Amino acid sequence: MIRTLFFVTSIVFGGMALASFAQVSNFAPVTREMLLNPSPNDWLMYSRTYDSHRYSPLDQMNRRNVGQLRMVWTRGLSPGIHEHIPLVYRGVLYVANPGGIQALDATTGDLLWEYRRPPREGMANLAGRTISIYEDLIFYSAPDKYLVALDARTGQLRWESKDAYTSSGPAVIEGKVIGGMNGCGAETQRAECIMAYDPGTGKELWKFYTTAAPGEPGGDSWGNLPVEKRNASPWGLPGSYDPVRKMTYWGIANPSPYTRLKRHGNPDAIPRSAPSELYSNSTVALDPNTGKLGWYYQHLPGDDWDFDHPHERILLRTRFNPDPSAVKWINPRIPRGQERDVVVSLAEAGGLWVLDRATGEFLWAMPFPYDVPNFYLSRIDLETGKTHINWDLVLKKEGDRQVICFENTKSYWPMAYHPGNNSLYVPYHDSCLDATANSASSNGIEPKTAIPRSGSDPQKFAGIAKVSMETGKIDRIYNAPVSGNGAMLVTAGSLIFWGDLNRRLRALDADTGNVLWETIVGGIVQMGTITYSVNGKQYVAVLTGDGAGGTRHPLRQIRPQITPPRGHNAIYVFALP
Repeated sequence: MIRTLFFVTSIVFGGMALASFAQVSNFAPVTREMLLNPSPNDWLMYSRTYDSHRYSPLDQMNRRNVGQLRMVWTRGLSPGIHEHIPLVYRGVLYVANPGGIQALDATTGDLLWEYRRPPREGMANLAGRTISIYEDLIFYSAPDKYLVALDARTGQLRWESKDAYTSSGPAVIEGKVIGGMNGCGAETQRAECIMAYDPGTGKELWKFYTTAAPGEPGGDSWGNLPVEKRNASPWGLPGSYDPVRKMTYWGIANPSPYTRLKRHGNPDAIPRSAPSELYSNSTVALDPNTGKLGWYYQHLPGDDWDFDHPHERILLRTRFNPDPSAVKWINPRIPRGQERDVVVSLAEAGGLWVLDRATGEFLWAMPFPYDVPNFYLSRIDLETGKTHINWDLVLKKEGDRQVICFENTKSYWPMAYHPGNNSLYVPYHDSCLDATANSASSNGIEPKTAIPRSGSDPQKFAGIAKVSMETGKIDRIYNAPVSGNGAMLVTAGSLIFWGDLNRRLRALDADTGNVLWETIVGGIVQMGTITYSVNGKQYVAVLTGDGAGGTRHPLRQIRPQITPPRGHNAIYVFALP
């Protein structure tokens, strides 16, 4: 159904430079091969590659010259909630605004075309975290709960599919548009799923429901809870993809309402160890052609605190040699020194997991960013990988109050992996959750407050951890008092780019964490840090904006003189002279 009354595409010709016009008029379709092996010049998906590394092989900017970076253009974006990561293809930058999409000349910011889709009355004005590109189409999850396909050359609407909203945005995998969806169909009474669409028509191809129903495998892990009350959303970041094994890996969020007491009336109505309320707080490996489940691993059974696990799954190959002095839980059956293809994840509430990519076998895990007594897991069975909730911290009756670690230590802002040094770069916050059971609240917790970890250093509230994927050793290469929601970016120039809530964008030495360059932009750095190259020149782009989570961290308790600015949605682009 195409609705031309409400949605407007404007194509700019009069003020467009000839080179910019050529960019859209000579458009070459994006193929499967391009997505599998993207040009270093482009940024074709939210983490650049299917393995979610957020690593760029560009090295024109390096430790010696990054101090010379200068802003080359900036452009204001529409107001509203903005947590977006743009794409770049052959010199065109595609960016979602609250209420639409723009195609810009990536060297100047000049507008090539714009598609406007204002939210309906009563709906939030927001931009999903990602868009995707395939063939000659841009795929966009609109706030009015439609999945939209636009002509990448003109911005004209090609098709739209109703009841297909995903806050994460869609991914294109094996010629299918796949997203973690809310509103998956009244016929099953289940609200959340991962769904695939035909890219040419928008026709639904398959669904994988993220909550197990009675009679299905895992259905009894919800106890007697009716199927319509079983909730676990894949709301975070799109899945990664292994083209050799033909598996796509997705993270699923917590069950809701948040507490066992609110969901079941009795915290012991469901198991204290995995599996419990499948597939909440799990990694699922799916066949992208059918949606069939290959394997799952549950990181937190029967969550009690809104401790999500829905974000990126990083795929890499590493030697198995975790250091017992750094890593708390290690599978003793895995031979030391063995090479493994693994999937790596980190929860919103901390905790780092390394699993076998083919089978989901538990390899090793550890609390993150610190090992503390009030971590949300009490233990992991080393032989089976089965996780056990920390029962001492569960809110068992009305008015119970607990402090649980960690809270939003790493949320929707992505981490990065450098294949050159086999290191994961993780932006984190050293905060815990102060929670009180309150059945009168919608989610069973009120108040629900992020607080600094007891005994922590306020000057080190936020930081970047460099984690060896072979040994698990953590090197905290950067510390700061101000938290950050910026996406981590690492490059072949041995640089890290990362921004914070106090409008600072920095380039750091990837080995030492030393700040090599810093600038002040107009607003909160939200998510969208990327790099690309046009005509031999490397650029770094960052988005600022009013994210939904921009002020929810305990920044004012730690640095009350700093108030994160609201609004100022914009894109800033930097290059060497």
